[in-house]
Amino acid sequence: MCEKPTSLRSLGHAVIEPALDHDDYERALETAQAAFDASQPDVVAGSSRGGAVAMNLRNGHARLVRLCPAWRKWGSARTAKPGTVILHSRGDDVIPFEASLELLRASGLPDGALVEVGTAHRLAAPVALEVFAKAAEAR
Repeated sequence: MCEKPTSLRSLGHAVIEPALDHDDYERALETAQAAFDASQPDVVAGSSRGGAVAMNLRNGHARLVRLCPAWRKWGSARTAKPGTVILHSRGDDVIPFEASLELLRASGLPDGALVEVGTAHRLAAPVALEVFAKAAEAR
């Protein structure tokens, strides 16, 4: 079960979750861009590699929620647009918390745009899912 999309669906949100290629980043980005262009969602959320994909989308005015984004490893985007919310755990053993601090500073985002939550990379604990849902719903 994918906890993050399921938690949003349980709150009544329509969730578009394209199957992204795990081996070819460029193909994953193309798939995500096509899904975005077809649906024009209000919010684009991405976790880890998906956070890097989401950072590299042409995403118009959609609000952005990044969870432990692996932006240093994939894609060319080195900043996040204004209004982006980044969720990350200091206990993440996959993507260093410091990478999100660096992204926050490079993007000129306010300190409150980085929310420390959870105890591990997946951010699947109930409190992390609650914070994620609130970030996705924020106006």
